[in-house]
Amino acid sequence: MAIDWIAAAKLVPWSDVISSAPQLAKGARKLWERVGKRESAPPPAADAPAADPLAVLRDRVAQLEAEAATSSELIRSLAEQNAKLVQVLHGLRRWVKLLGAVSALLVITVAWLLWRVPLA
Repeated sequence: MAIDWIAAAKLVPWSDVISSAPQLAKGARKLWERVGKRESAPPPAADAPAADPLAVLRDRVAQLEAEAATSSELIRSLAEQNAKLVQVLHGLRRWVKLLGAVSALLVITVAWLLWRVPLA
């Protein structure tokens, strides 16, 4: 079944998509930077004085909580956009069903007319 991509593109709320795109990009960039920093951080030197393990753990938990909050905000935003796209696709599916029914009626009508009206 062919999809009319132009009609589909017209039904997408592009103003909402465009207005939330910078927030999504910013959140994704922050998340990527945090993940990148964590991977590229050098391990502590063996001869460095050991810090209080409890303080290190508290700092790490605070950092993980901040990353989780950023990630959840990004996921929430993506979920909202996904819900909007699902609504649009649901509307498109209704239109496709309606157009299919109308097309079937037209084919039946043309076939009936050709059967009833003799060709010269």
